[in-house]
Amino acid sequence: MADTIPGWLSAALGTVREGHGRLVAARLGADGLVGKSGFTLSSAAFANGGELDPSFTADEEDAVAPPLEWTAPPPGTQELVLVVEDADSPGEKPFCHWLVWGMPGQKGQILEGETPQRVGKNSFGNSEWLLPDPPTGVDPHDYVFQLFALDLPLVLMPGASREELEAEMKGHVVGLALLTGKYAREEGGDYDWDDEDADD
Repeated sequence: MADTIPGWLSAALGTVREGHGRLVAARLGADGLVGKSGFTLSSAAFANGGELDPSFTADEEDAVAPPLEWTAPPPGTQELVLVVEDADSPGEKPFCHWLVWGMPGQKGQILEGETPQRVGKNSFGNSEWLLPDPPTGVDPHDYVFQLFALDLPLVLMPGASREELEAEMKGHVVGLALLTGKYAREEGGDYDWDDEDADD
């Protein structure tokens, strides 16, 4: 059965598919939170809805996470949380590529290749940027960067799971900024999708 995608999320993302309804933003966001008080997320490496460069994916050796920057979040924000998910991956949950929290509730950035202090487990159980590696010969996948503004600081230690992070965030989201990067792998992908969240 197709997930119900909230109207506000469809409007914010534009073109949506079933998997977008499984994003963390679909559960923790709400009407009026996207772009609240001018809160936006962007990257110098790709436009919203644009293609990710292979240097951020499994197609290149020494690939790293892309640079990100954001404007000031809504007043009262105590902490920022970043969740990056593949909306087009199979399974009950989107493939989780990055969990980052502990960022100050203010204008800021993550530099290209930077390793933030508090990073949680991706879908392979590793606390790092999981390189996009979609199957060969399929339409581009949507990698949705979701930046949440919270009204309290989190006490989670590094290495927490997506489920643990989401539980702590519930009821405390006061703003949301979204950015989508697309990617299609030209040569054989390596992911074993059945191993998703093996360590959660």
